[in-house]
Amino acid sequence: MEKVKAKKHLGQHFLKDESIAKAIADTLNLEGYDDVLEIGPGMGVLTKYLLEKPITTYVIEIDTESVAYLDANYPKLKDKIISKDFLKYNINEVFDGKQFAIIGNFPYNISTQIVFRTLEYRNQIPEFSGMFQKEVAERICSKKGSKVYGILSVLAQAFYDVEYLFTVDETVFDPPPKVKSGVMRMRRKENYSLPCSEKLLFTVVKTAFQQRRKTMRNSLKSLNLSDNLREDTIFDLRPEQLSVEQFIELTQKIEANAV
Repeated sequence: MEKVKAKKHLGQHFLKDESIAKAIADTLNLEGYDDVLEIGPGMGVLTKYLLEKPITTYVIEIDTESVAYLDANYPKLKDKIISKDFLKYNINEVFDGKQFAIIGNFPYNISTQIVFRTLEYRNQIPEFSGMFQKEVAERICSKKGSKVYGILSVLAQAFYDVEYLFTVDETVFDPPPKVKSGVMRMRRKENYSLPCSEKLLFTVVKTAFQQRRKTMRNSLKSLNLSDNLREDTIFDLRPEQLSVEQFIELTQKIEANAV
């Protein structure tokens, strides 16, 4: 079967460097799960290395041409190809509450949405690894004080230990993207249940960073905080000056001081 043609509207850039594909597959530690789900496998350059590992590999692919290619070239994937959109699909139709890892060379146009979707399934996903646009990977892994530290950084790091692993050059893709790529990994924290309302934490973080240049006192005005709580010195800071732990502590204080 002929090679799949990359489709711009799907954000496809096919990795052609085998050593990088193997290096990405090797970022998984295979602990705490028996299954891995690869998102957007394309022609299977990463898939072939996953299939060598002592786990069950599933792939989810929205491109019907890629699905046909995988079906024809990877017999080990029989009944393991999910021809769906990861962002809309109920993944428990396959995993039924089981633990599984996620990996992929993620389409740049939906990569941040993939992370948010992963956070929704965090109870089942102990490990997440893959390739992003470099600046997105750096943003997820950035710490407080960084200009790129934001919503994605705080929420990912509330539940996962994150690590930027290595940079990938544009030239190893077909077609080459206009930016460099970065491979990062998230490993779920041993104790990832939070001492505060997770829903409220998401609201606090998103509301704060929507006006990131203002102090927390101003950016969180819409939350109708008590006058007593607003005197706390943490409200003198701007969102990027708060660590993940401080956001969690702040959420606890807001819960305790609800008007």
